[in-house]
Amino acid sequence: MSAAGTLPPDERRLGTGAPIQDTRGDKIALACIYTALGLFCLAILYPIVYVLSASVSDTHKVSAGQVWLWPIGFTLDAYKAIFDYDAIVSSFGNSVFYAVAGALVATVLTLLAAYPLSRKGLPGKGIIMAAFVFTMMFSGGLIPTYLVVDQLGLLNTRWAMILPTALAVWNVIITRTYFMVTIPEELVEAGKVDGCSDFGFFWRVVLPLSKPIIAVNLLFYAVGQWNSFFNALIYLTNEHLFPLQVVLRQILIQSKVDPSQMPDTSKLAQLKELQQQLKYSLIVIGMIPPLLVYPFVQKHFVKGAMIGSLKG
Repeated sequence: MSAAGTLPPDERRLGTGAPIQDTRGDKIALACIYTALGLFCLAILYPIVYVLSASVSDTHKVSAGQVWLWPIGFTLDAYKAIFDYDAIVSSFGNSVFYAVAGALVATVLTLLAAYPLSRKGLPGKGIIMAAFVFTMMFSGGLIPTYLVVDQLGLLNTRWAMILPTALAVWNVIITRTYFMVTIPEELVEAGKVDGCSDFGFFWRVVLPLSKPIIAVNLLFYAVGQWNSFFNALIYLTNEHLFPLQVVLRQILIQSKVDPSQMPDTSKLAQLKELQQQLKYSLIVIGMIPPLLVYPFVQKHFVKGAMIGSLKG
């Protein structure tokens, strides 16, 4: 008998260069993993598809539960009712401004805070980091925060939507960890030997190497600003400054029907059906911009989020 015939099956396959065959248990485990991932994706995608289909379907079909996947009785009545509202265009522009400006300001502040905290030579780094973490667990409260915003003269200004939420401690922690992993101390020392100042090193070396974490911060902050709703209710009374979320809420409130004021039951049923379809349409309008932006930052987002969460 040859020497190859006396080797165990695994060693014989490795020795001859043949591909390792999956065992039956491996195939079953792989099938279970794919099935679980498929069900998970379905659980995420189906509500989005259903809401989109319901928003352009006939109201009677939606109320009767006939819409499951594809639109039935295509109609854009709900979207027409929404865009007939005068403030919808200006509020959309306001939300875009808040999302873009807020994300840029917050990302700059996060980078400037996280990089020094990632360096070993920063005096009092532990105390500073503890102060940051303390604010994650204890806040000043709604009324004190409102008084601060008022005394700074930010009420009824665009800055009221940007500055109070301009820095997220969790993003600082993720960004600091990213810098600790990707910017070694040896690289910093090499920059000092070449005569590079701290800011020059940050500008010429750190930022070009930090595109993934910059994309992560921009996406986190932009989505947070886009969905911002409560701050606008608290700090803004000028309707020309309202973001899209507040205007959509106003549309939904105005579309509500009081049964006591509607003796015609058939008309009441129609208005209730339209109100239900308005909800679906408002959800679609609110989620489209983040869905359009995410594919462009996806590759950086995954890399930055993974590296930023390796260690802290």
